[in-house]
Amino acid sequence: MSEKLLVRRAAVLGAGVMGAQIAAQLTNAGVDTVLFDLAAKDGDPDGVVLKAIANLAKLSPAPLASKTLAEGITPANYETGLAALEGCDLIIEAIAERMDWKQDLYRRIAPHVPAHAVLASNTSGLGINALAEVLPEELRHRFCGVHFFNPPRYMHLAELIPARTTEPALLAALEAFLTTQLGKGVVQAKDTPNFIGNRIGVFSILATIHHTTEFGLGFDEVDALTGPLIGRPKSATFRTSDVVGLDTMAHVIRTMADTLPHDPWHAYFKAPKWLEALIAKGALGQKAGAGIFRKQGKDILVLDLKAQDYRAATATADPEIVEILKLRNPAEKFARLRASQHPQAQFLWSVFRDLFHYCAYQLESIAETARDVDFAIRWGYGWTQGPFETWQAAGWKQVADWIAEDIVAGKAMSPAPLPDWVFDGREGVHGAEGSYSPGKDAKLPRSALPVYRRQRFPDPLLGERFDPGETVFENDGVRMWADPGDEVAVVSFKTKLHTVNDQVLSGLQEAIGIAERKFAALVLWQPKEPFSAGADLAGALGLLQAGNLSGFEAMVADFQATSQRIKYALVPVVAAVRGLALGGGCEFQMHSARSVAHLESYVGLVEAGVGLLPAGGGLKELAVRAAHAAGPAGDVFAELKKTFETVAMGKVSTSAVEAKELGLLRGEDIVAFNAFELLHIAKAQARAMAERGYRPPLPARHIQVAGDVGIATFRMLLVNMLEGRFISEYDNEIATRIATVLCGGKVDRGSLVDEAWLLRLEREHFVELAQQPKTQERIAHMLKTGKPLRN
Repeated sequence: MSEKLLVRRAAVLGAGVMGAQIAAQLTNAGVDTVLFDLAAKDGDPDGVVLKAIANLAKLSPAPLASKTLAEGITPANYETGLAALEGCDLIIEAIAERMDWKQDLYRRIAPHVPAHAVLASNTSGLGINALAEVLPEELRHRFCGVHFFNPPRYMHLAELIPARTTEPALLAALEAFLTTQLGKGVVQAKDTPNFIGNRIGVFSILATIHHTTEFGLGFDEVDALTGPLIGRPKSATFRTSDVVGLDTMAHVIRTMADTLPHDPWHAYFKAPKWLEALIAKGALGQKAGAGIFRKQGKDILVLDLKAQDYRAATATADPEIVEILKLRNPAEKFARLRASQHPQAQFLWSVFRDLFHYCAYQLESIAETARDVDFAIRWGYGWTQGPFETWQAAGWKQVADWIAEDIVAGKAMSPAPLPDWVFDGREGVHGAEGSYSPGKDAKLPRSALPVYRRQRFPDPLLGERFDPGETVFENDGVRMWADPGDEVAVVSFKTKLHTVNDQVLSGLQEAIGIAERKFAALVLWQPKEPFSAGADLAGALGLLQAGNLSGFEAMVADFQATSQRIKYALVPVVAAVRGLALGGGCEFQMHSARSVAHLESYVGLVEAGVGLLPAGGGLKELAVRAAHAAGPAGDVFAELKKTFETVAMGKVSTSAVEAKELGLLRGEDIVAFNAFELLHIAKAQARAMAERGYRPPLPARHIQVAGDVGIATFRMLLVNMLEGRFISEYDNEIATRIATVLCGGKVDRGSLVDEAWLLRLEREHFVELAQQPKTQERIAHMLKTGKPLRN
């Protein structure tokens, strides 16, 4: 059995934006972390780091899962703090991209690095072997590159780059740590400039820049073409460059030019004159307020090279091209793009052609397999398909012939020939047996490291299929399944955004019944995000508009009954939460025996935003928890105050950690860092609960409530918010009803009620609100625009 990497304490060297954010993610994961930088010239010697830690709270998206975690990062400096390294198990260097600076730092810290510790450089492209040269012999086998992508909390990719001297066992242990503890998708890269992600990703940007000029297109026009229409992020190409920083972009291009003198595409490794001009005048992109794009009031302006000035960014993809890009058959799509004389079509074909050409030519030198390239681009750049997957889906042989024709005709960016393996009769590079390795001239399977056994459904590549398990029960709303011989069953929703309709409700109740009779436990898990966007609003609005009030009331009662069925099931029901868990989705996980939530879980009772209040047992459950926390003689109202604003304002957590702070997840619920391990962890929790003879909680029959005094106190708080115009009159009415249910209705303070009483209050207020015109306006607005209406 391979040894684990035990990380009790870690250090990050360099408190710049990247280093501070790596420290933040380590801290998110519960790793005691020391953050180093130069000693401040004035005041506290740790001043540089203290400022960087304070800055973490201002960054968006937030690097910390909770602002309170900033206190967990220990500041240090290279002058007085190097002794702190002696207690560290993992040291990540993340200073500026200068070989001489990094090597100088290594010489300085080497005497303080413990004999067992791993030292890694977060360089984005400098040579790992060259960096290792200055290390003492005994440290070289524990040194490698670990390249996190920015922002490190959210980007799934981490490139792992061994030096020639790196110990293979250490590399495997570090890969397991990065995967499970930090939630990363690890790709092992060869020690070549810019590794895999940036080598291919930046080339794609350079090809796009070249063809933008060649076909006379505007920057906004290109972004309209190279975003979601072709399966890439909304920021597309040039907006992404602005976000990254035009100076950073120019630096990476310069690095490619300096370190890849023999690359057949070397002539294109230079910043265009317009980019240099923008940098010269300080228009560095988003951080400077202007770059290729500029915001003016509410308007977005774009640089127009012909006019040498900014104009309104209004260019779009031509409807003819949009129709081609919407085609479901990739082979037909690429054939139509290549055949069309429209400049936008020719632009897209040219960008894809040169990208495919470059990837095939460079594959053997930069990566072990085509899988590594596709995952690096998908996880590091947010593309839905990697370049090799896109090529294979479009018809490998035909596209290869077209690329070869264009090379011969002088249309491609380089005359370099495609490698022979491209034309060996293959249909692609990915298959059930693995992905192609030019170095081994074979398709290699996925990594066999033990950590990957935790991923029942890893991120699939084109052509990969994973055993879906045996269906136990299925209706139009849910599918219940299990692996052969497994005592833990899984139920998944089949609806769009995993919303809850009558089929989901009846299906869940049926699934729980089957689990009680035939299984030891049940897990609620979705193959893809979100966990659940809540109730089926369209169906609910339809019942109301049709005047079917009894049908609407029955639906609400059924929702509550399903939540109670989850809570009082005779087997543990564990919710595996990932992405959005809103409204009814939040309520289902609140009623589960345990929730296992991916760090990126955005949990909230958001009903107030559509003019309603939570009525799937959510308010009842908060009242029960408040009474339990307060104890027999405690202050229930003080406990309710913590969650009232969360519900009344429809707050959504920005992480699973914050969901605990908001009272929407319990303290004992588990936070998981790798989304692909979520099912494994949830099943392990369910199995453990079953093994110890699980029984559901006893029915809560004596719940102490805050009563009429609590309601009156909440109403005073609301009057202040209303007078300050923080809320509307209708917000006030909704919030008052939320307060009424949370406090157990108009009963004496300290009264004891049962769950049925609270559920009835929820139902009554929910149904009354649902009949109000303003609520129906809010629901209709949300369905139409996806945004809340404050009326």
